[in-house]
Amino acid sequence: MIIAIDGSAASGKGTLAKRLAKHFGLSHLDTGALYRAVGLQLLNAGQDSKNIDEDQCVKSCVELDITLTTSPLIRSEKVAEMASVVAAMPAVRAALLDLQRQFAAAPPDPNGAILDGRDIGTVVLPDADIKLFIDADIHTRAERRTKELLQAGQSVMFRDVLTDMQERDTRDRSRSAAPLRPADDAIIIDTSTMDADDVMALALSHITA
Repeated sequence: MIIAIDGSAASGKGTLAKRLAKHFGLSHLDTGALYRAVGLQLLNAGQDSKNIDEDQCVKSCVELDITLTTSPLIRSEKVAEMASVVAAMPAVRAALLDLQRQFAAAPPDPNGAILDGRDIGTVVLPDADIKLFIDADIHTRAERRTKELLQAGQSVMFRDVLTDMQERDTRDRSRSAAPLRPADDAIIIDTSTMDADDVMALALSHITA
């Protein structure tokens, strides 16, 4: 079984993907972590998100240290901003596309795979068995991200997180390369008024149906 989960930042798609992977015994790939790892690698190399070219980003993809995908440093807002910028570059998306498809074609777990990101159902795995699109009101998402960052020990303010998220949403939804949108056959779940258990139960009901 192959499940594709797309959605906006802090909508709950990552949490849902992990829980579904555990429930069904599927291999999980957080594709956003790939872009964040590239972003972290670029920042570590002294690059600036406001002054960077595509060639530098593609070079970073080719030389990507895959272990960075598990680093807690990729969850910072600075890395998230860089990741959003590089993810809008067609050459970067192309450089990471094969890696994602190879994971789905030959997942570590023989039961299948679940991938979450921004363009899984529309571009990476258009033939996935199940496609979910997770979204929520932007103020709700900004509150969730602020709480998450504060719990991680980062000093942030809600209004700054909200502004960054609005800018990221605009980039994600308006970019020419694989913009964030639901696949035509995706099941859309709005998590604005739902907790993780509610989202899990609803997703399971759709999948088992």
